[in-house]
Amino acid sequence: MDLRQMEYVLALADEQHFTRAASVCGVTQSGLSASIRALEGELGTELFHRTTRRVELTDAGLALLPYARELLSQASAGRDAVVRVTRALSGQLRVGAEQCLGAIDVPALLERFHRRYPAVTIRFTQAGSLEQLDQLRAGELDVAFVATTDHLGGLERIEIGRRPIVALCPPGHRLAGMTRVGWSDLDGADFVDLHESWAVRQLNDGLARSHGIHRRVSCTVNDVHTLIDLVKRGLGLALVPQNIANKPEAAVLTQLQLPAGTADWVVSAVSAQRSSGSVSATHLLELLDDSVACAS
Repeated sequence: MDLRQMEYVLALADEQHFTRAASVCGVTQSGLSASIRALEGELGTELFHRTTRRVELTDAGLALLPYARELLSQASAGRDAVVRVTRALSGQLRVGAEQCLGAIDVPALLERFHRRYPAVTIRFTQAGSLEQLDQLRAGELDVAFVATTDHLGGLERIEIGRRPIVALCPPGHRLAGMTRVGWSDLDGADFVDLHESWAVRQLNDGLARSHGIHRRVSCTVNDVHTLIDLVKRGLGLALVPQNIANKPEAAVLTQLQLPAGTADWVVSAVSAQRSSGSVSATHLLELLDDSVACAS
């Protein structure tokens, strides 16, 4: 049992899908699967139930999970303690992020950065992806966690993860009994969506245009939880990344799979070129690189 295996266990528990977990960890699917099987062999029991659609923790996996998190937490705390006494860093770090990115826990990343570099002042703002890119170009942000690959120009991008887009349907809706829909099923429907500055709104508008469907956005919000609440109250469908659809607040809603080939929602860290960016931003991205690669 080693730290890398613990990271694979956590990634698989979070993603519930071998391909996505392998992508998050920066390894091949076969490599991650082999490591999990080796761990299960060592422990003498299965940690995950495998089906064709998803992967779920067994009782043994659930028992291991808190210890896996603690092992990784202690290991990162030890590394951070060494860095704190051997490297002096001060100044300011300005970070922006969209809400509910799913593929990256930005507060946890900032907590670790603060633990390593307590003399650096962290300034954090939450905004839509397009607004963050404007702030980045204006020199108002050092790093932006966004969900778009458009309008980047010469900015540097590190891809963190991908999620499929699904439709959320309220109880009693004409589509509520379905599990998969075609584009024609969505034509003319009312929708709840996020403001145009959010990346998912740009993605949704592009999907509607490219597939020739007309959708009425009757409610525009700037908060994921308000979006879910409005859908639950029957005010429209919503097209959202799967991590948002999997929130406990959305449990009463039906998830509808979109046609194959629908573009994914891509989460990235964006910054100025590292050679010209701030020193604090460079150190934050080094921590991010470790996280994306599941390196210990």
